[in-house]
Amino acid sequence: MKQKKHPSGELPTVEQLSVELGRERYRERYMRVLRSTIYALVVVAAVAVLVATVWMPVLQIYGSSMTPTVSEGDIVICAKGSDFETGDLVAFYLGNKILVKRCIAGPGQWVDIDEDGNVYIDGELLDEPYLKEKALGDCNIDLPYQVPEDRYFCMGDHRFTSVDSRNTSVGCVSEEQIVGKIVFRVWPLPEFGTLG
Repeated sequence: MKQKKHPSGELPTVEQLSVELGRERYRERYMRVLRSTIYALVVVAAVAVLVATVWMPVLQIYGSSMTPTVSEGDIVICAKGSDFETGDLVAFYLGNKILVKRCIAGPGQWVDIDEDGNVYIDGELLDEPYLKEKALGDCNIDLPYQVPEDRYFCMGDHRFTSVDSRNTSVGCVSEEQIVGKIVFRVWPLPEFGTLG
């Protein structure tokens, strides 16, 4: 068996072999830790994507129909479910877009809106502390209006600009359209927290 010689022509010393063996062992440990870290990150990313798509979708707000509650650019988390109450923020599909509005009335309830924008549900004035201004807005439905079964009457918080269930182009939202209830704002950081 032919021995490999050191570049200087001499055989390496025990100390040099020990140092080289230490380097090789460190490199193997480093590669093992790097591989396990990458595997862990891939698993965490896969779980995060699964949670985000199945249970808690993350959405970015576009437009001004929900100001001042949420503004353009805000990033919110949605909780899937089918138990919606008056005042809940809901995200729903309309064509290939996802809209965010506030649930005003549920199946079978009567909705009436006067010229000043006051909303009445089953004859009682709806308390809306989240609004800055009331408006009848873009309304082309006959009032009072009864919400069909398995549907929700939803309106934006910026009543002047919001196109919502008051207009036949949107109409009442079916349960199949609903992505979920908006529960949390994660961006911008100064406004991080629950929504309602």
